[in-house]
Amino acid sequence: MAREPAARQLPLELPYMDARSRDDLIVTPANELAVALVESWPSWPAPLVVLAGPAGSGKTHLAEIWCALAGAQPLSATSLGAEAMAAAGRGAVLIDDADSPLLDETGLFHLINTVRAAHSHLLLTARHLPSGWGVKLPDLLSRLKAAAVVDIREPDDALLAGVMTKLFADRQVSVEPHVVQFILRRIERSLSAVREVVERLDRAALERKVRISRSLAAEIVSELEARQGRLDL
Repeated sequence: MAREPAARQLPLELPYMDARSRDDLIVTPANELAVALVESWPSWPAPLVVLAGPAGSGKTHLAEIWCALAGAQPLSATSLGAEAMAAAGRGAVLIDDADSPLLDETGLFHLINTVRAAHSHLLLTARHLPSGWGVKLPDLLSRLKAAAVVDIREPDDALLAGVMTKLFADRQVSVEPHVVQFILRRIERSLSAVREVVERLDRAALERKVRISRSLAAEIVSELEARQGRLDL
């Protein structure tokens, strides 16, 4: 009588910390200008700074480092009322995803003026440069043109490999360098793709109680490729 295949063990959803201190930041030519700007605070070239880069490029990590350094308060891009103005009058402030389609343009215009009057600083992060935000308010466009802008470049090999190794380490998983390089040759060259493949490999390894090997990586990457192919149809 044939044996039934053993069921895979579902891993416990154990929390892990995605380390985001300055010591955990990986610096390569792709992001070195952005890192230098953050670390140069408060000697910034303008009270308003825009940090632009694609999704998963590390903008949030840099913003968190700056908030800790400057004691900055995060604000919502979609609601910039009296409380936001009061915060800007007290010190540095941050707006993540400033190119949101729901951006409070009038609120941001007044916030920039408040920051300038208080001799403080405002950091905006966005996926695109301000010229691509579709801003309608002429006064706000004028303020954004006066901002210091740093564009994070597409991730290079060193950054992708470093981030993948770091994300595995955050999960207390050790992966051989040749396996990391094999994965990077097979996946989309983005930090979001790196995060997804790390998560899926970690889960698969826990389910099967095995190490993350080249063969396991090949299997999981092939599954991701097949899924993407179906989405593209």
